[in-house]
Amino acid sequence: MRTIAASLFISLDGVVEEPGDWHFPYFNDEMGAAVGSQMADTLLLGRKTYDSFAGAWPAIEAEGGEDADYAKILGDSRKIVVSRQALEFTWRNTELLQGDLTEAVTALKNEDGGRIAVSGSVSVVRQLLQAGLLDELHLLVHPIAVRKGERLFDEADTTVPLELVKSETFSTGVLYLVYRPAKAS
Repeated sequence: MRTIAASLFISLDGVVEEPGDWHFPYFNDEMGAAVGSQMADTLLLGRKTYDSFAGAWPAIEAEGGEDADYAKILGDSRKIVVSRQALEFTWRNTELLQGDLTEAVTALKNEDGGRIAVSGSVSVVRQLLQAGLLDELHLLVHPIAVRKGERLFDEADTTVPLELVKSETFSTGVLYLVYRPAKAS
């Protein structure tokens, strides 16, 4: 069975919205290595994240600069976009998730292939956690309180027990934390 790992840039106060506004001063080679280690043959993306990625990475690949190799890997990966709207895609290897998210992702996990990665896509991450389909949650916690914006965990009646399986502190003060769902006691 394939595994699904989600990766998010998150502020100290839990904000995950618009990381481009506060994330880049903390990006360094350590973070680049952590992000690069999350590469997978399949990407599961929400529509907003897809739009952001498709608006940047194909051009970066075409320009052939410093990040072109990474952009090519992203372009060559299978990209599955979660949206309730019919969409037309301009980035190669992209398809729309068909049907119910839980059923479709369960089927996807049962396909042959490697790891499935989720980047950003907060609503997708929440739904996967709720459905018990997320195997790992990678958080890059930035030492900044953004104080406004969407947070990873919204208000709900249920808890989300997690188990820390890895932690690393980068020279910028960013904490790289890897969690998996905690086993029921």
